[in-house]
Amino acid sequence: MIDRYEVIVVGGGMVGAATACALVQGGVKVALLERFNPERRWPPEPIDIRVSALTKASQNIFEMLGAWPGMVQRGACAYRDMRVWDVRAGGELHFDCADTPFPELGHLVENRTVVAALWDVLDTLPSATCITPAKVIDMQLNESGRQLRLEDGRTLEAELIIAADGRDSALRAMAGIDVTGWDYHQDGLVATISTEKSHQFTAWQRFLDEGPLAFLPLKNGQCSIVWTLSSETSKNHLALSDQDFLQVLEQASGGILGKILGVGPRAAFPLRFQYANRYVDQRFAVCGDAAHAMHPLAGQGVNAGLLDAAAIAELTIQTKHEKRPLSSSRFLRRYERWRKGDNLIMMSSMDVLNKTYSVTAQPFASLRSAGMNRINNTALVKAYFNRYAMGLRDDLPKLAKRQPCW
Repeated sequence: MIDRYEVIVVGGGMVGAATACALVQGGVKVALLERFNPERRWPPEPIDIRVSALTKASQNIFEMLGAWPGMVQRGACAYRDMRVWDVRAGGELHFDCADTPFPELGHLVENRTVVAALWDVLDTLPSATCITPAKVIDMQLNESGRQLRLEDGRTLEAELIIAADGRDSALRAMAGIDVTGWDYHQDGLVATISTEKSHQFTAWQRFLDEGPLAFLPLKNGQCSIVWTLSSETSKNHLALSDQDFLQVLEQASGGILGKILGVGPRAAFPLRFQYANRYVDQRFAVCGDAAHAMHPLAGQGVNAGLLDAAAIAELTIQTKHEKRPLSSSRFLRRYERWRKGDNLIMMSSMDVLNKTYSVTAQPFASLRSAGMNRINNTALVKAYFNRYAMGLRDDLPKLAKRQPCW
């Protein structure tokens, strides 16, 4: 027996669940496949170390999908300021929500909170089928669609398959889509810490010799850190005792939040620049990390993935309303043109920033910091960067502009 759907989304994380949620609200019959049943409830402490900085555009998407109230209820911390320093030469940038029409620049939210809120919404939508656990072991293309064979023996079929199954996407490989990229030989070390001073609902970032150290405010007064380090240094820091790690971290922080009083579990993930050479194939598309992976220094990865989700949902729903087949190569190519260029610009910008701040020669560092200070003191330029960082730029999908796409 074959279960048939209009669209199958593989990967039930933040991007995949948002894609499915948008499609279903547009009247598309969707199956969402995920290897693990996501958490819905957990104790208030400790905060999970996997945290994302969500832009205003991403907030707009979640509000339109009906997931934002569930995220706020579980815990979303607004940040109102962002302060960035170049330690080597004293350059500084300060972004303040007072310079925008909004009461905040963005929100820090645990990844599991985003996923749980989206799955709560999916539970209320009758044309959404969430299948867990589900591991795809084969994908075949036929005249009526693509068929997926699951590890438990089930077979599913859809007019369109959307892969949102991560940076090492198995579905992307099954579709024969190659990737281009390179390892940074850096890790992002993450942990939740307690500090002597209040975080003041400010995102703090210091550019050090090996990479940026970010302190991101959390709802309970703690901070989530994301520390870019060489892979070797990261490994050494993970091996330190909590007390020794706190000393190293406090020294690296420059005391911006006083003494570092405590640290929770630590983890590190390897950083990579990577993009899919094609975003689409016959009856197939990739989005989120399956399409692109970028340096986390500005926290834009998940936000770019959410724009992918909003874009492909908008085009799929439009195609359905026009009574054209969802396998239409015309609409798939439109999705690729829309998102691939924007993502490559963002990825390249993060790559250039990372390389720029990796240069330790003092003359270059002085020039770099002079540029930061010039931007900081030029209102129009700073406003442009601020708005871009908030995701409020041209050519956004409708959901990102708080407009329905159904």
